[in-house]
Amino acid sequence: MNKPLVVRARYLSFFVSPTTIVASLSIAAMTTLVILLALSSGSQWLSPQQVVTEIFIGDNSEINIILETLRLPRTLMAALVGAGLATSGLILQSVIRNPLASPDVVGMTSGASAAAVAFLSFFQMSYGIEWLPIFSIAGALFASSLIYLLAWRNGVSPMRMILVGIGISAIMGALTTFVISISSTSTSISAYIWLTGSVYGANWSDVQALLPWLCVGLMIALAFSRRINALELGDNLATGLGLSVQRVRLVLVLLSVVLAAPAVAYSGAVGFVGLIAPHIARRLVVRSFAVLLPVTALIGACLVVLADLCGRMLFQPLDIPAGVFVSAIGAPFFIYLLFRQRF
Repeated sequence: MNKPLVVRARYLSFFVSPTTIVASLSIAAMTTLVILLALSSGSQWLSPQQVVTEIFIGDNSEINIILETLRLPRTLMAALVGAGLATSGLILQSVIRNPLASPDVVGMTSGASAAAVAFLSFFQMSYGIEWLPIFSIAGALFASSLIYLLAWRNGVSPMRMILVGIGISAIMGALTTFVISISSTSTSISAYIWLTGSVYGANWSDVQALLPWLCVGLMIALAFSRRINALELGDNLATGLGLSVQRVRLVLVLLSVVLAAPAVAYSGAVGFVGLIAPHIARRLVVRSFAVLLPVTALIGACLVVLADLCGRMLFQPLDIPAGVFVSAIGAPFFIYLLFRQRF
């Protein structure tokens, strides 16, 4: 009855215990309920039955406008952003083998933020707001490349990488503050809202643009699950197993950028999701990467949707950015992890 289910494929192998299956299904159900609550809540309450009926049948034009135009794209965007940031953090923590690693701590988010603020200040009038995601992704790639190059010394060690990442994050943060200080008032307000992190105003084109990045990134991550499990054993043992450690680490760092940068580009600098979600997942399921990945993605989606729901509902008529509530949870959690690392 308690015998684990073993799954083997060409690029994928893992085992799932009954406890893991129950935990995974529970997380999936909780995430679905939070999404349903987000779709029901607003200035006009819709019952869950109305929401489900309208999504699958669509026989009420008034409800259709509320759901299809306003709530559904925003909620789906929050879920995609949370899943992308959470899985990016899981990959970084596995590759760097440090529980404090995440896109915002290592410096990827800071690079994206610096590029986005520079775009809002100097290039928005020339190129148009639709170019903001491109600049944000380019900034994250630049920061990640710089971290990797500066951390290289006969290879990249996890400790050097995270220390260099913290330094680059501080530099990018200072650059962002400098650009905001010399910008106009209207640009500064837009930049501050973006830096806080919000899915306000998300539309279907944003969802369609972000979805392929997430799907492709998750599939590649699953294909690398065996290599990631080997990396977590240490560089020497992974090399003994025939793994090209430096090459795989570079590919996985780029993959974490592919997952995090588009999410940051379309939502702003939502922090701490990539730090919190992997830790929660590890407490619920086995540490096999192929099992952790979907559970972490669901937890990240649930966190951001719940944070956006709180931002919409708790301070009406104000719409507080979701990043405020995620940071309110993430900052104490980060301090707790630092405290634990002392021992």
